[in-house]
Amino acid sequence: MQDLAHRVTVYADGIGVAPSTGVVQLFVARSPGVSSFREGVEAAIPALRRYARALTRNAETADDLVQDTLVRALRAQHLFHGGELRSWLYTILTNLNRNRLRSLSRRPLLSSLEDGDAADAAGPEAGGRDIERALASLVEDQRAALLLVVLEGLTYREVAEIQGVPIGTVMSRLARARAQIKAHLDGERPALRRVK
Repeated sequence: MQDLAHRVTVYADGIGVAPSTGVVQLFVARSPGVSSFREGVEAAIPALRRYARALTRNAETADDLVQDTLVRALRAQHLFHGGELRSWLYTILTNLNRNRLRSLSRRPLLSSLEDGDAADAAGPEAGGRDIERALASLVEDQRAALLLVVLEGLTYREVAEIQGVPIGTVMSRLARARAQIKAHLDGERPALRRVK
């Protein structure tokens, strides 16, 4: 994967990565004909980046995911028939992330051990690492639902639309995610379910 700071991708539909900062940007010519759709997409970029970074836990992967989301959204603008633009963009991002995870699951998992990964590490940053580990231990659907509600402030109904599930399923995922994070932070072992 190329480093974002060295890559510049400019599409005809106006999306690119800034060469110096690596920030995903929407390049829109300021003219009287600029659509409110493009302005809405541009306004949603910070929220999309925040959600993608929390979802992937990797800045480069998150920026790639947001860029792909913006490309798809602008190319499929004709498919957007009103409603909440931000929810539609989150749906695209969530589906792209699911595809990415499916692709990654077919590859062997390699991870390096860092000096900061020691179990006995303490200090003010230890709490942040505990929460990060607790979030990482969640099932993807639970983590996504929790991040959309807590981090992005979406309603349960909006999350249900984004994930394509009933609102009760969202509520169940949130309850399980919160319980699992609490148990992880309290030092409890995950409960095993009895299989008959």
